[in-house]
Amino acid sequence: MIKNIFFIQLILILVSISILPQESDKTRFDIFSFDKQLTLPGTPEVIFDAATGDISGWWDHSFSQNPYKFYIEAKPGGGFWEIFDEEGNGVLHATVIYSHRGEMIRFDGPLGLSGRAVQLVTTYEFTPVGADSTLMKVSVHGSGELEEGMQGTVEKVWEHFIFERFKPYIIERKHLRKK
Repeated sequence: MIKNIFFIQLILILVSISILPQESDKTRFDIFSFDKQLTLPGTPEVIFDAATGDISGWWDHSFSQNPYKFYIEAKPGGGFWEIFDEEGNGVLHATVIYSHRGEMIRFDGPLGLSGRAVQLVTTYEFTPVGADSTLMKVSVHGSGELEEGMQGTVEKVWEHFIFERFKPYIIERKHLRKK
């Protein structure tokens, strides 16, 4: 009898261990925020226009190999769109929740983290510096299902966009050739 009770207890322990989530299986929820800023040549309106509308000249992370269109509609309710092809297949990366040309644009959405329970609120603020330059401040606030180290990854990607892609795009005056 004691042998049977021990055997039943052992089975119950093994079954409970196998159905309990392991430490690595636990979903991790977190929040983070960071700010990045740089001064660029051009008025706040010019820099705002370069950061919105067609962004394919400087935004280089996409779901498709070669997006047909990549743009931010700078109006409340507008979208941060990646259109894959002429048929209109694509993805809405975020929705514009505030827009005031030359001052600020804010969008809300998961961006490249689509498919996870993640929300990002991203704000671009444009402040005049002197007669012909603009301080552009990018603020990112994130929350949700985030793997260990995700904040650092997201922050590095934004540094890439701002300092390695957008800044040279402006310095090389490519934004002035924009349609």
